[in-house]
Amino acid sequence: MKCLLISLTLLLTGLAAAADKPNVLFIIADDLNNYLGCYGDPRAKTPNIDKLAARGVRFERSYCAFPLCGPSRNSMLTGLYPNSTGILTNSLIFRQSIPTQHSLPQAFRLQGYFAARIGKLYHYNVPNSIGTNGHDDPGSWELELNPAGVDRLKEEGDIFTLTPGQFGGTLSWLASSRDESQHTDGLMARDAEWVLERCARQKDRPFFLAVGFFRPHTPYVAPKSPYFGWYPEAEMPVHPTVDKNPPEVPAAALGSYKKDQDQLTDTLRRQAVQAYYASISFLDEQVGRVVGALDRLGLANNTVIVFTSDHGYHMGEHGLWQKQSLFEGSARVPMLIVAPGVAQAGAAAATPVSQVDLFPTLAELCGIPAPKNLQGQSLVPILKDPSAKGRGWAITQVVRGGVGRAGKAAAQGAAGKRFFGYSLRTSRWRYTEWDEGNQGRELYDHETDPEELKNLANDPAHAATVADLSANLREAAKGTFPPDGVTPEIKSEGALWPPNLTNP
Repeated sequence: MKCLLISLTLLLTGLAAAADKPNVLFIIADDLNNYLGCYGDPRAKTPNIDKLAARGVRFERSYCAFPLCGPSRNSMLTGLYPNSTGILTNSLIFRQSIPTQHSLPQAFRLQGYFAARIGKLYHYNVPNSIGTNGHDDPGSWELELNPAGVDRLKEEGDIFTLTPGQFGGTLSWLASSRDESQHTDGLMARDAEWVLERCARQKDRPFFLAVGFFRPHTPYVAPKSPYFGWYPEAEMPVHPTVDKNPPEVPAAALGSYKKDQDQLTDTLRRQAVQAYYASISFLDEQVGRVVGALDRLGLANNTVIVFTSDHGYHMGEHGLWQKQSLFEGSARVPMLIVAPGVAQAGAAAATPVSQVDLFPTLAELCGIPAPKNLQGQSLVPILKDPSAKGRGWAITQVVRGGVGRAGKAAAQGAAGKRFFGYSLRTSRWRYTEWDEGNQGRELYDHETDPEELKNLANDPAHAATVADLSANLREAAKGTFPPDGVTPEIKSEGALWPPNLTNP
């Protein structure tokens, strides 16, 4: 009885503390790069996401911690880098390595918020896990909804794929004849409207609603009309192939290349790009429905909105497709934050930021106690003044040399050795080291080379810049580990960080 009374007291205390706090609408896309109108893409038709950007701050240089779904999402939702979550591949959940860590939605839930998830927030095997909880964390949510539409249940046999029978890990697409209301993301938007209607009837209890759309993840499936019609195949760009990369680019940098892409012709490339754009516009429409419901129900003035993706995505740049590189296209993500009364509407922040910054930012905006071990910075000062510098850098990592499913898609190291690639992004530079430089270095000047086509790492004229950035990179990499040492998951996997950089 005593324990019951204590639990009831804590619950009532949390509910009382939550009164009058802002709501959170957290929208995340899957495998979305910056092919958005608000990010300057003249081809993209994304009016709803563009309108959302006009309501808050657009982060021009926002980066994931690891360009792969599982590590990125676990990092984002715990506020810890992958070296601290222990999640370096897919199909894992942070409770296996750091079971007592509070997740972002859990921190809100413990303070009396109604925490709900629709679709993919942690890792899912797409499309096979659609309609299930995937690799979810039940402790994060009070409500979980997992709709499955025709793209999963009825149309998989019609999908074109480079590898027969595979859709999620290979290039695949379909111009669907089905109405968008029958697709998974359309059903999710409908469910989000329903949840928001429930929240609007109980405004004395704030909500944390996370909506994880599946598009534009492969297979790129969207209704043929109107979305494919907006992007005529003949007008789709074909990026230069891998031979445009400078010869001094390390092999590891191109290690995410997949052999099935050898089948691509220019016609197939155009079709893939068309389907990817169509999927983005289909996603945009669903985002518009969810935000429209928020507005219609009178919830917008007291709701913080986040829109992002789990990582970037290549569509032929450097001869690469999909993810798992440390080039800009794979590491950079869209990030929009609308914070009524705090964020400058329609502003753009140019300083580099990371998705690990979202947890401390939302906690500060909503007055939620956050775990003491969070590794990101609060972006509230930048929301108030988009010219503020903050940290001024972001770090992204990958693993090469074979780490389960992720490693098989990546390059093998010398004699099968596993090693890290770390990339530091500052306002001007991208600096990357593979295996502490033993497998190569990269330096790109984004003032003159935004496509990262000229590697300056071995240019004597830039030796001082390389030395400075190398020191900064190593210091930042040390900060991705927990202060008291590596996690049990990393220990069990063996040495992933050379001894001279291991935390004492």
